[in-house]
Amino acid sequence: MAAPQAVSHDAVMAALATVNDPELHASIVRLGMVKDVATEGSTVRLTIELTTPACPLKETIQTDIESALQAIGVEDVQLSWGANVRASNPKEGQKPVEGVRNIIAIASNKGGVGKSTVSSNLAVALAKTGARVGIVDADITGPNLPTMFGLQAGVQRDSADGLRPVERFGVKVVSIGFLLPRGTPVVWRGPMIGSAVRQMLHDVPWEDLDYLLIDLPPGTSDAAMSMAQDAPIAGVVIVSTPQAVSVEDAMKAVAMFEKLDVPVFGMVENMSYFIAPDTGTRYDIFGHGGAEAAADELGIDFLGAIPIEPAVREGADSGVPVVFAHPETESAKAFNRIAGAVAARISVLQRMSGI
Repeated sequence: MAAPQAVSHDAVMAALATVNDPELHASIVRLGMVKDVATEGSTVRLTIELTTPACPLKETIQTDIESALQAIGVEDVQLSWGANVRASNPKEGQKPVEGVRNIIAIASNKGGVGKSTVSSNLAVALAKTGARVGIVDADITGPNLPTMFGLQAGVQRDSADGLRPVERFGVKVVSIGFLLPRGTPVVWRGPMIGSAVRQMLHDVPWEDLDYLLIDLPPGTSDAAMSMAQDAPIAGVVIVSTPQAVSVEDAMKAVAMFEKLDVPVFGMVENMSYFIAPDTGTRYDIFGHGGAEAAADELGIDFLGAIPIEPAVREGADSGVPVVFAHPETESAKAFNRIAGAVAARISVLQRMSGI
């Protein structure tokens, strides 16, 4: 039997040039994503450097590469993956957060919609892809992230170094709750809250993060406005439930961030539906589809629906987010999809701005 014909490096690069990144709609060769190409007979080894390790279309890219190379006679494709997350550019008057490439705000205009649950699970979902992730609890008067990450309230109150990130589930967490004993109220006026948020962004030693998530307090508060004016936010995720009053408030949040010139990545519908585990019957307890309809009306992306599952509540109460504790659940899968969509959206916006 004749040996397989060798494939040249030039032929491989020409074939790869026909493969487009599905999100960026440009050749992976022209985007500089193809690295370390080596050919040996009919075997090709290469690395693809993604714009985010959370790329939701990784399998599509792999399939397209394999098809393109097989068409020129390659019999064995040995593909490795890397990632190079680019940094968002600050606007005039904004101060970059040292050690942070991209800031993602999680917001709602109404309390009780599960914003902190969404924030914590998106952070863990991004970290599980290999991204370097941090999260700031900017809800100064109601910090919940210590509980949701299984960290003791007041854990740093005796520290001479002040607030420092604490790593859990691959996420570096910072919260004002680290300085306060359990149950201690924070009775501060707006300017003090805005100042505290700026300090948590700029005075905390962040180290080489791809994504820093900010769990904002509900409403059009000083925390949201201070952060939007001070720091280069890549974009914001708006959280709502299906109820009309929640959707109405979420739409106000979208309008606020648009006025602040902050890109809105899209809307998430939390507590979207319930599937009875014994019968499989679906119940739309709070209604269904309100957030998706609002996103369509506003011309923004609908990022996904998160069902009501006991595991989500149990994870928040026990300090182990459902994405980590029960990745097989529908809610965990939804969080993973949303995290991938947000990371991809950042890459698209950076491509559009020439970063």
